[in-house]
Amino acid sequence: QVQLVEAGGGLVQAGGFLRLSCVLSGRTFSSHTMGWFRQAPGKERGFVAAIKWSGDSTYSAESVKGRFTISRDNAANTVYLQMNSLKPEDTAVYYCAAAPRVDTLVLMTLKAGLLNWGQGTQVTVSS
Repeated sequence: QVQLVEAGGGLVQAGGFLRLSCVLSGRTFSSHTMGWFRQAPGKERGFVAAIKWSGDSTYSAESVKGRFTISRDNAANTVYLQMNSLKPEDTAVYYCAAAPRVDTLVLMTLKAGLLNWGQGTQVTVSS
């Protein structure tokens, strides 16, 4: 079991940048795959990016490729989402999630109840 705490959201203008963080705690999480999801007002939850805790395998949604980068710092037990060239369409609550022993491509297909979730952090991008 893993506990997740997100931070780093805020209000920025289009073209700006933010870095979100997700701090993990728990007895073990070395076999977990981590991901970022987002949910805009009136919209369904959408996948953003995923990374394995071990190794360098990552996967990102087409809408954020070239702009968002997921990374991790194992020593700090933290996963990051660097968001550059932000657009108003990126406005959403961003959630960190984790699941044990799944590939990055699989994480986005899992039902919400099968994931461990953080509390979310608001990202607002103005025009």
